[in-house]
Amino acid sequence: MWSPDEVASLCYNHFNNLPKRGKPEAGREWTLLAAVILLTDSSDQKTVHKQVVSLGTGTKCIGQSAMSMKGEILNDSHAEVIARRGCVRYLTEQLYRAVSGQSSDVFCPGSEEGKWTVKSGVSFLFFTSQTPCGDASIFPMTGNQAQPCEPVKSIQSEDSERRGLKRQAESELEETRQGQRIKTSDSHSSHRKSGDTEEHDIITENKGSNPSNKVLHCQPEVEKVQPPDLHRTGAKCVPDSPADPLQGLVYHRFGALRVKPGRGERTLSLSCSDKLARWGVLGFQGALLSHYLEAPVYFRAVVVGKCLYNHQAMQRALKTRCSDVRDLPSGFSVHAPEILQSSLEFPHNHTHTESKHTHTQGRISPCGAAISWCAVSQQPLDVTANGYKQGVTKKALGTLQARSLISKVELFHSFLKLVAATKDSQLPESLCGKDLKTYWDYKQAAGLYQQAWTQLRLQAFPLWPRSPRELLLFS
Repeated sequence: MWSPDEVASLCYNHFNNLPKRGKPEAGREWTLLAAVILLTDSSDQKTVHKQVVSLGTGTKCIGQSAMSMKGEILNDSHAEVIARRGCVRYLTEQLYRAVSGQSSDVFCPGSEEGKWTVKSGVSFLFFTSQTPCGDASIFPMTGNQAQPCEPVKSIQSEDSERRGLKRQAESELEETRQGQRIKTSDSHSSHRKSGDTEEHDIITENKGSNPSNKVLHCQPEVEKVQPPDLHRTGAKCVPDSPADPLQGLVYHRFGALRVKPGRGERTLSLSCSDKLARWGVLGFQGALLSHYLEAPVYFRAVVVGKCLYNHQAMQRALKTRCSDVRDLPSGFSVHAPEILQSSLEFPHNHTHTESKHTHTQGRISPCGAAISWCAVSQQPLDVTANGYKQGVTKKALGTLQARSLISKVELFHSFLKLVAATKDSQLPESLCGKDLKTYWDYKQAAGLYQQAWTQLRLQAFPLWPRSPRELLLFS
């Protein structure tokens, strides 16, 4: 029906066919790619049609102090998040077509009045060119491998500790000096390996403890000159949780929620591993669209491009942490997507950029732009930098022209157009007879979604940080 390599090739070709704007400069800049693929089975179910409906690139996040109370700036521009937000934009238009009596590629009427369901034979895949940052990136090394995420820097002072540890996507860091470890490059090496690491050979876990409290214990093998090293992530444990030990080989805790690093300050953006785990329970459609849907929309599979990868770590980060969640409301479930890896590498990643680099080009750096493309009828391409549309002047910041089309406020306004286009007799019950004005109001009114989110927090992610309400009160 389809293979991981077919999915990767489809995404890479789609990226290549996009305009040049926002793409990394060859030999000097690199980026990451993620995409959502719509699968549609043929009538005889012998073939499947594959279509990229959302694609994103990006590596950066903004700090907490730069966040907007008007919802007009992109807080998290990692490729995985960009791709998912673009897909929400696509699904909103598909629902608009459905309620307006037009043909939708995705939705058909559900059994409940005002509700819609995904058509039979339609499903979604998620592709990412690299192992998601956070928990999925933490696994033992085999041989002389480069880190998939930026190694943790030696802590020089309390001040540097407060500033946090930046991921490779933010800056190049010094090699960790604590403990005895195999020497690795401070950037993505061209000597990449795919496939599983024999994690169970060198890890002892306390099976009876909460996954968020698990600590990695590496047991050096006697016959080796040096003990095995651990791939590390620049994402720090969320506030109020136990910190990583950062002692010798016991560097990171397994299963911990992690916050992405920003430009010199802490962000409020959870790691992509954490967000993918959340989507596996709540669906990736978000709270607003759940008003219209009989059940959440889950990813059938997650495909990772050729990169440093460990299947056990992916399973732990995306599935195991939520596997014991119970008492979810009707329609919600702990969905376990198939996890696969492609043998095809993204041509614009760090490895390929390094191979094309010349000394006259200066330092290799992550691309500052983030590209969003989705299969919508108007303005499918959206390129941003620092959370705003690329190229806007300082004078234009805060105006409509500066907003990304996948910012919170723009997605909210698209949802309000969907509500306005819905006949009163077909309006979902959760939106009837209520005085809803702000983004916060509409999210909270999605009762079943909020119940599911409460259960997920209580049972799996009790330390998941809540966004300050004042950042969600825009209209």
